[in-house]
Amino acid sequence: VRERKVPAVAPAAMEAREPLRELCGALRAVLARVREGEPGEGREPFELPRFWDALGQTFKVTSQEATKLSLAFSRLPLTSAEDCRKLSEDVQNAVLAVATVYYWLPKGQGTTLRKMVRDATTEVVEGMIQLTETILSAPLESLSQEQLISTGGVWEACEQVSNLPRDNQAAVASALAACLGVVKDALEEMERALVEGQDPYSDIMEDEELGFRGNRDTYWSEADRKLLSSCMGLMKASKACLKKVLGVVKAYGKADSPEQIAQLDDLADIANEISPSVDELALSMYPPMNQLAVRLNAAKLASVLKKVLEITKTSHVCPPSEEGWVQFLTGAVDHNMNKIKNFTQGQL
Repeated sequence: VRERKVPAVAPAAMEAREPLRELCGALRAVLARVREGEPGEGREPFELPRFWDALGQTFKVTSQEATKLSLAFSRLPLTSAEDCRKLSEDVQNAVLAVATVYYWLPKGQGTTLRKMVRDATTEVVEGMIQLTETILSAPLESLSQEQLISTGGVWEACEQVSNLPRDNQAAVASALAACLGVVKDALEEMERALVEGQDPYSDIMEDEELGFRGNRDTYWSEADRKLLSSCMGLMKASKACLKKVLGVVKAYGKADSPEQIAQLDDLADIANEISPSVDELALSMYPPMNQLAVRLNAAKLASVLKKVLEITKTSHVCPPSEEGWVQFLTGAVDHNMNKIKNFTQGQL
């Protein structure tokens, strides 16, 4: 088998790539601005439909520019320095247009919506940086697997615009649904652990020399199990709470006035604290269990749930017909928390 000689990179080819290096730097500057920058507030009347049309258009153009850039560096003859400069300029302009349109979206349209649009915009810019870097590090005349993957990554990021929620009500519903998914997973995992977590050493005779089974760390005692059932009650209340809040946001949530938009953001912000609090409680429930840590984590979760229910009750998403379940779940949280306090009283 004859060895294939890797052609030396000609100075002209190196020069042709110089604009790509500059492009990388320019795109990084855009990325930093998108991540940290503030929106332009109300220079002219803001129209949501016009914003979405413009954003969709800029994402589409960026996707096309990624294709052009990738193709130019996937075959011979090599792209000239002039063509490369033109390609780089087009890419930079497309990405700047995406960032500029993102800046049109005022905070008044909702911080939850704005964060989702910012994340989508960031992904497009990051994708383009990655593609440019991949081309710079690849052999000159071949389309590498990495380059194909990077190009596909930009396409996917650009297609995301069609799935973005169109107003803050939809954005908050989407955020709540994501939280609910995480809490459901944590609850199922804990339920499995409880089923599998019978004393795994119960069929082993006591260690003759030690006089007891040494591995106390891998199973729950009777006292632990009593405490666990109330903790599970609190986790189930978290799931029920998110499910109900998501239901009323979908049914009654509106994003027509600044007050409604702000109320929805408040709900999303506090609901975002549920899943990390559920995770912390779940982690502290595994053996060997420190009952005091469990009590503290349970109290934190209970406090977050009470806040979510309070904010829901005082917002426009909760008409009088929905107040019953708010009351019921508040009672369920208190009931489980009181039991946890009783079981752990001796630990204080």
